[in-house]
Amino acid sequence: MTDMAELQKRKQPLNLAIVHVDPDAFIANYVPWLEITSFITALRAGDVEVPADGATPKLTPQQIKGAAAVNYGGDALFAFCMAAALKDDKAAVEKVDAALTEQLGQEYPGSTALWSFRSPIASPMSLEDHVGQAAQKMLAGDIPPPPMRARENWNAGLRFFEKARKSNFVNEIVYPLALWTRAKWTETLEKGVAFMAHIEDSVPELQECLAETRNDQAFIANMLLKMAPAIETDLTDEMQGFLRSLSRRV
Repeated sequence: MTDMAELQKRKQPLNLAIVHVDPDAFIANYVPWLEITSFITALRAGDVEVPADGATPKLTPQQIKGAAAVNYGGDALFAFCMAAALKDDKAAVEKVDAALTEQLGQEYPGSTALWSFRSPIASPMSLEDHVGQAAQKMLAGDIPPPPMRARENWNAGLRFFEKARKSNFVNEIVYPLALWTRAKWTETLEKGVAFMAHIEDSVPELQECLAETRNDQAFIANMLLKMAPAIETDLTDEMQGFLRSLSRRV
């Protein structure tokens, strides 16, 4: 099939592979995802027609190198690497890269997404640079010293959150990010209170944030908003508005 139902059908197992950081499932469903997204993109552009049998065509050599495959592939790979970083699973990233390289060649669609998770980033500029710099530390097990831990966790959480909201896999990144956020700030409450600013206000705020049991965008946004003063970070009006709007619950 070549319709949106088929797109959702192919996306679902990729979603689960990202949430659970399952490299085998990701590898198995990566090309089918590129096939349907590349075809629908070409169909909308009027470059192809629906096949008589209704089956989604295999990727042509041109499509493998095309913008649609590169963009959708990079988005999926970036999402998988983010989820893997949140679980400190460097082996999963390496397994996916090795398998896709063997299957599709060294410059497989979306392979450049891994640059952010491997290349040295001395002075991050883009959002992807900031995510990559934080993820590299996570994957390497580079834990900051206690006085810096809450600040680095806050910064990493913000960058991951911003990037997640730009992805086709936002929910699949948000869930592990929420679990990671809860774990890191629970650790701060248990072991790092002495390094927080404005303790008399920050501790009750942190306890209130952690009392929320739902692991979703609102939980993450609220934690980032309420813990900014605890790490002495002044949010811009724009960022405050962004986090406040997402922290509201209906």
